[in-house]
Amino acid sequence: MAKIHFVDHKGETRTVEIENGATVMEAAIRNSIPGVEAECGGACACATCHVYVDEAWREKVGSPTPMEEDMLDFGFDVRPNSRLSCQIKVSDELDGLIVTTPERQA
Repeated sequence: MAKIHFVDHKGETRTVEIENGATVMEAAIRNSIPGVEAECGGACACATCHVYVDEAWREKVGSPTPMEEDMLDFGFDVRPNSRLSCQIKVSDELDGLIVTTPERQA
């Protein structure tokens, strides 16, 4: 289990626990985190689970795959630390991960 901290664009933080092997998107959906829509259900076929990975966590989370980068082109206010939460697998190494949701999804 890992704790994931979701910060919305206004600065409100919600912390949830999720089992290893799930995705950050699944943690958001199961816990009704506002700002994560996940219209494609985690198939990396949209950009509605877009989040910003906290700078301190970027190296541990890793870089997006080329397919994910292509989908991020459809995101709103994409930044260097943007990721699709459906592509971030939860592990013990990510316990305490901080992500911020954008003001709106694409």
